[in-house]
Amino acid sequence: MDFSLLRDPSYLKKLSIQEMEKLAGEIRRFLIESVSKTGGHLSSNLGVVELTIVLHYVFNSPIDKIFFDVGHQCYVHKILTGRAPEFAKLRQFNGLSGFQKRCESNHDVWEAGHSSTSLSAALGMAVARDLNHEHYHVVPVIGDGSMSSGMSLEALNQIGDEKRNLIIVFNDNNMSISQNVGALTQGFAKLRSSTGYTTFKTDLKSRLDKNTMGKTVLKSMTKVKDFIKHEVVDSGIFDEFGLEYMGPVDGHDIKSLIQILEVAKKHEGPVVVHVLTKKGKGYPYCENDSEGKWHGVSSFNVQTGSPYHSIPQGHLSWSQIVTEPLVKMAKVDERICAITPAMITGSKLEKFFALYPERSFDCGIAEEHAATFAASLALSGKRPFLCLYSSFLQRAYDQINHDICRMDLPVVIGIDRAGLVGEDGDTHHGVFDISILRSLPNLILSQPKDAYEMQQLLTTAYAQNHPFAIRYPRGAAPYQEYADVQPVEIGTWTVAYEPEKAEMTVLSYGPDVDRLANKFMTNNLPIRVVNARFFKPLDEKMLHQLASENLPVLVYETDMKAGGLSSAVLEWCCDYRCMMNIERIGLDDCFVSQGSINQLRIQQQTQ
Repeated sequence: MDFSLLRDPSYLKKLSIQEMEKLAGEIRRFLIESVSKTGGHLSSNLGVVELTIVLHYVFNSPIDKIFFDVGHQCYVHKILTGRAPEFAKLRQFNGLSGFQKRCESNHDVWEAGHSSTSLSAALGMAVARDLNHEHYHVVPVIGDGSMSSGMSLEALNQIGDEKRNLIIVFNDNNMSISQNVGALTQGFAKLRSSTGYTTFKTDLKSRLDKNTMGKTVLKSMTKVKDFIKHEVVDSGIFDEFGLEYMGPVDGHDIKSLIQILEVAKKHEGPVVVHVLTKKGKGYPYCENDSEGKWHGVSSFNVQTGSPYHSIPQGHLSWSQIVTEPLVKMAKVDERICAITPAMITGSKLEKFFALYPERSFDCGIAEEHAATFAASLALSGKRPFLCLYSSFLQRAYDQINHDICRMDLPVVIGIDRAGLVGEDGDTHHGVFDISILRSLPNLILSQPKDAYEMQQLLTTAYAQNHPFAIRYPRGAAPYQEYADVQPVEIGTWTVAYEPEKAEMTVLSYGPDVDRLANKFMTNNLPIRVVNARFFKPLDEKMLHQLASENLPVLVYETDMKAGGLSSAVLEWCCDYRCMMNIERIGLDDCFVSQGSINQLRIQQQTQ
């Protein structure tokens, strides 16, 4: 099919079920070919092809509000709403976003890149609709991983109380990025197997609804039906929130999906439609992925499934560069535990979890809980390593502040994906954590320039007794394991390059330190490069030295200037009344779009 002709989802209403099934197959082939070139979220989108087609068949977007929790599974939605021709630039600079974007289409009614916002958003839309005396359907699609988040449960609590017309499509594939965990997941597993109630209810109604006598019997059995429903299906989950439950239904059976959603449209009050889907359906490499490796992919060979760009020989991802010494240290120190909010694979903690299962904790999509859980472990004599993506750490600010820092507990926080992350765009750039954390008392905040310094900082973190955060970027670096790594003095910076006679000093951090040092050294430039590896505390001795030299100082940072390293240096100058000729390069007061990291840096520096 020529997808460029698909300009509006109303086209679907003219199709038969067989034609929609054919369209689903064509969309899957298009997705696999397209994402193999650009990279993106493949498995999640392959799993919702039929579901998305039927949603647009049954409902009338954009009048009816259809949107997806997290948003990374919106590719089919974008195809059906006229954006297939733009997929050649999916997630590219100035191209199509990998998430819903209101500026792209009036069919994108909500946008998010973090999980569990959809139900709160849906309730807001439903309340506004009713206050405005309007009539349309609000249809959030949320996965089983996101449903277990505290924010989703908070929203469900109010949804059950408000009793607004709302159709929650519960997309159940038993996977988020890693395998789902927790008691709610076990409850969802019970729902998946509870087809007996649905069959019983349908058969009973069809038999008794034939005549007057049967209708009387049917009416008198309402309480029995509700008892069976409560006991067999959703006791303690949706029913306890006051939500009507329908399903489970095969999420790849178009006819069944149409039938159940048409019934849901007529329901008064909030209803949950439980849809069972297969993540990665239609592409064997995705279907057989139990570890989440195909959740988000770079460009790859469709036939072999092999990525076109692999990590160079002798390099490890920064996530692995953290995990390798952590595993080694945990062998000696049995107090060390690892905690992750559903990111075992993403943060490369598989090895730790395999070797020390009793000291490994996947909290599910619950950063807030993970942080307070880590605080309590530390309070009880353990030495937790709490690993969070920088952009997800934002959700746990209160817990890091109130529960970890305020009690001055020795939690080591690994801030993964710090800095610009590239094609995932503004919801995922990890550029706010320095600003967020630097003001917190008792916290030590650092970033290594290379793998060796990472081992030093991790050793330092476990040799002291305060909250200690180490941030590290997406990507890879050369790695070598060192036998005897010693702690460094907290708050000290180092000189990465000292020319014969410096005429200027550049302060930077992370991998940019060696990049700048090599560039200046190769070109014989009289520019000193300082590795400002601690954001808090600062190296005051070196700052006094720099102030006394009266040379220009450039602070080069790839995070927000507001609250970042340059802010810290300027604050220090003000406090000590030191005059320093400071210029700064960093991110301005804006949300940074998607694109390669080099493109984004150039864009920011030329604005």
